[in-house]
Amino acid sequence: MARIHAPELPQNYPWLNTDRPLSLKDLKGRIVLLDFWTYCCINCLHVLPDLKYLEQKYKDCLTVIGVHSAKFDHEQDIENIRQAILRYDIEHPVLVDSDFQVWQQYAVRAWPTIAVIDPAGYVVGQVAGEGKRDMLDQLIGKLKQEQEAQGTTFQELDFILEKQRQPVLSPFAFPGKVLADAESNLLFIADTGHHRIVISSLEGEVQSIIGSGTAGLRDGEFAEAQFFAPQGMAFDRPTQSLYVADTENHVIRRVDLQQQWVETIAGTGSQSRQIQPHNGIASETALNSPWDLVKIEQFLFIAMAGSHQIWALDLTDGLMGTYAGTGAEACFNGSLEEATFAQPSGLATDGEELFVADSEGSTIRAVGLGDPATVRSVCGSGELFGFGDEDGQGESVRLQHCLGVADGGKNQLWIADTYNHKIKQVDPRSGICKTWFGDGIAGQIDGQGKQARFYEPSGLSLARSYLYVADTNNHAIRRVDLKTLEVTTLSFPELCAPDICFP
Repeated sequence: MARIHAPELPQNYPWLNTDRPLSLKDLKGRIVLLDFWTYCCINCLHVLPDLKYLEQKYKDCLTVIGVHSAKFDHEQDIENIRQAILRYDIEHPVLVDSDFQVWQQYAVRAWPTIAVIDPAGYVVGQVAGEGKRDMLDQLIGKLKQEQEAQGTTFQELDFILEKQRQPVLSPFAFPGKVLADAESNLLFIADTGHHRIVISSLEGEVQSIIGSGTAGLRDGEFAEAQFFAPQGMAFDRPTQSLYVADTENHVIRRVDLQQQWVETIAGTGSQSRQIQPHNGIASETALNSPWDLVKIEQFLFIAMAGSHQIWALDLTDGLMGTYAGTGAEACFNGSLEEATFAQPSGLATDGEELFVADSEGSTIRAVGLGDPATVRSVCGSGELFGFGDEDGQGESVRLQHCLGVADGGKNQLWIADTYNHKIKQVDPRSGICKTWFGDGIAGQIDGQGKQARFYEPSGLSLARSYLYVADTNNHAIRRVDLKTLEVTTLSFPELCAPDICFP
């Protein structure tokens, strides 16, 4: 069987996380992994811990190169990719494959795909999908042994990373979700990049910080507890319990605000590989990137982004399981058992339906809570590549990787149209959708209505006449006065990043 020489990497394309372009010629004698990814894709994000593991284990002989081949138009922008590198703490060089040239040269068909290049410069393996760490580990180990048998020695390589050039030093780091409660005057903020939860008043007076600021999975008192990139939250006021989707730990946490204690109530800490609908005891059931939460009576509904499903946890008996979705990544309506989702990342409810920001399909879905219950589309094309930026009605609406949704009552549903940098409103009955805030250009500008600017807003929550926005890439919490349509940036003078003091 003929060996295939690895196509050379373009030197005139943008490179990130390195001070110089890399060529396979210069890397000859080292093992190279090419990771074809796009930063919206949950499956691509699941590969990153595996790559980090392999990079550490074989740091003397392995070079990992991310080849970013964008799905969405927004993801083609170099600065947006740089922010994703910072957000996910990627520590290997990234080549921006803006026109899919490298993708085509390596005959890639899906995200994620990993190509393995041996020290002689030949492609010796290519695998698509996640969960391939053991297979890659075995192949790399074999290639290393073969090289060492030939008397080859390896030399470590160092790169200047984006986090060294542009460290995030702000009080918040990529906040993903926000939850406002008017009656208790509390604002809960998932400070995702700092691996903690911040609790303040609705005006920004900090009251508690939950989590040490170091990524990990540890229950206990507020200061010692650990999270890993937490996202959505749900608040039960009578019991003073805050529920947290601890996304990269693949667990659900309960925060007792009275006892100031954090405990894990669902998930095992390991990512589930089973996407078929199933159920079990919450504490013994592995989860797959839970991204957002809504509590209705004794049930905690979960947007399970990693398995493209909606789950339900019964808080009275500790049982949980799939509520809707087959596990396939698509946008098919129908019964709970036959419907499909595409990386659901935001949840809200009006008490009759769950509203879902189905991010990879750029569509807002509605999931029935009655009997019989069905899944329908509110607005958006309902197609994995049917994205854009168009107001309108129903299927004519175009969103771009929407991550957040909030119920505003009176047939008003607010949408964080993340990659369009806008806040939109849709009537969940008629499907009429309209832009209210943001001009579509990434930035941070306060002002009225469409004069304001956001940068990948991801989370929304309504309290009184204010809409709170987790403005993720601006590392900020914004507040929208729905009476005056004025957008302002909340100030948190008492808050600082972990281990960094601000005046």
